[in-house]
Amino acid sequence: MAFLALSRVSRRLLKPSVSATPSSSFSVFQSQQHIYHSKHVDVTTTHYINPFSKYPLQNHNCQVWCKGTESHQERFLYRLVAGMSSSSSIMEGNPKKGDDKEKSGVGVKEASWIDLYLPEGARGYAKLARLDKPIGTWLLAWPCMWSIALAADPGSLPSLKMMGLFGCGALLLRGAGCTINDLLDLDIDTKVDRTRLRPIASGLLTPSQGILFLGLQLLLGLGILLQLNNYSRVLGASSLLLVFSYPLMKRFTFWPQAFLGLTINWGALLGWAAVKGSIQPSVVLPLYLSGVCWTLVYDTIYAHQDKEDDVKVGVKSTALRFGDNTKLWLAGFGTASMGFLALSGLSADLGWQYYASLVAASGQLGWQIGTADLSSGADCSRKFVSNKWFGAIIFSGVVLGRTFQ
Repeated sequence: MAFLALSRVSRRLLKPSVSATPSSSFSVFQSQQHIYHSKHVDVTTTHYINPFSKYPLQNHNCQVWCKGTESHQERFLYRLVAGMSSSSSIMEGNPKKGDDKEKSGVGVKEASWIDLYLPEGARGYAKLARLDKPIGTWLLAWPCMWSIALAADPGSLPSLKMMGLFGCGALLLRGAGCTINDLLDLDIDTKVDRTRLRPIASGLLTPSQGILFLGLQLLLGLGILLQLNNYSRVLGASSLLLVFSYPLMKRFTFWPQAFLGLTINWGALLGWAAVKGSIQPSVVLPLYLSGVCWTLVYDTIYAHQDKEDDVKVGVKSTALRFGDNTKLWLAGFGTASMGFLALSGLSADLGWQYYASLVAASGQLGWQIGTADLSSGADCSRKFVSNKWFGAIIFSGVVLGRTFQ
């Protein structure tokens, strides 16, 4: 593939040249390829885009020459222009097959704040932790916040100290999870359009650097965990088994999204324990199960971005398992999630404000499921990202239901 050729010469300046002798004006247009020319002084870039080409640099007639040794800035500019479109978690607004942008031949992603503001040496690590994709942190943090708010005394607001600790913990654990995922999925990421330019898969960072970065994130996470009570320390540490095993699940089962749900919603158990010193099963278990069902909804929608590549590389997902019946399955999981949330609220004796928020959250979730275009990667990504608002609606309902209880 073009990416493999690019990675072999990532330390050299590429200068593509196209050789073709078309016989008609249409064939001339069809044979045009992306041509990038970088100069040391004015750093100008010229694009000739083939709207019929699936990959920007893929052409059987394209010959690549290497010239001298370029600076770090030139390598960055070339990678950026050539389509640095890695995502994570994912994630936000990546055009996939069938989207209007790709059909028109326009699919180059703009630089993120990481590329614009961070030192070059820090960019790879920031991308590895998906700092430019905050949705994963939100999805990890919201169950924690729900639980902390539920654990507040009647008529009281949730503990700001606990929310701050869990917010920082969510950022660190999400980054650690992404790092583990990229280390274990190196052989897969290089074969998938959406992931081939992730830091480790692209060679921007080595696996050894990834492991060291993982150790740093886990060490900082341990520092946060040690500030909780002993019960919470044991409960929090036990989640690491899920964190390390989840990335492997897609190799063995069509239900990796269920394992993600068990992992990413662990904070629903931990938040209550951090405030109360133990868990109250009648409140936190329905809350935890509601989060698992919610994850099955949003991550199945997200998985539809990669279903063609998943088949190609031989990995599994609920998107492939559900197929044409996806929306029926999602409606079932969405209904179950709202039911578990209602049960948790009843057990916690929350006020009517909480149930009003469930009505609003049900509408948001129903909108996602009903309007999701599962054949459009960009629309799947937008629906996935919208789940931060679902989490915010539930949190506001818990706070109001507890405060005015």
